[in-house]
Amino acid sequence: MEQIEIRKAGIEDVPAIYGLVKELALFEKAPEEVSSRFEDFIQNGFQENPIFSANLIFYEGKLAGFSLWYFRFSTWKGKRFYLEDLFIKEEYRSLGLGKMLLDEAVLEAKRTNCTGMMWQVLDWNEAAIQFYSKYGVKFDQGWLNVHLDI
Repeated sequence: MEQIEIRKAGIEDVPAIYGLVKELALFEKAPEEVSSRFEDFIQNGFQENPIFSANLIFYEGKLAGFSLWYFRFSTWKGKRFYLEDLFIKEEYRSLGLGKMLLDEAVLEAKRTNCTGMMWQVLDWNEAAIQFYSKYGVKFDQGWLNVHLDI
């Protein structure tokens, strides 16, 4: 029987998380876009008043992927769970690990009294779109992502 473990990340896991973020950026064809630093993860996730949390998933004792989230507040909907990243390494895909991580995120959103979840998916990532569609999600139309680098 397969051994699968999901656990909350700790400060000792920052090197693994940072490595997975870089691997995700390669998958998304944008490695040059990663401007966060190793220290940013320590300072913002594992010090007093962290602004994000993360889970790691292990398959047969080997790191297979992660999810990273934070809370936001919607004036229309209240407390929302924002899933910033969910990533499974290529060699572990199609084993159900992504579903396990997403299911755990849904449970965390419920445990923390969120009114719903939000995340983004690239329009060319058909596999992810099909995967998320199984959850009965809504894909927003008419909204454009806006960001300002400062």
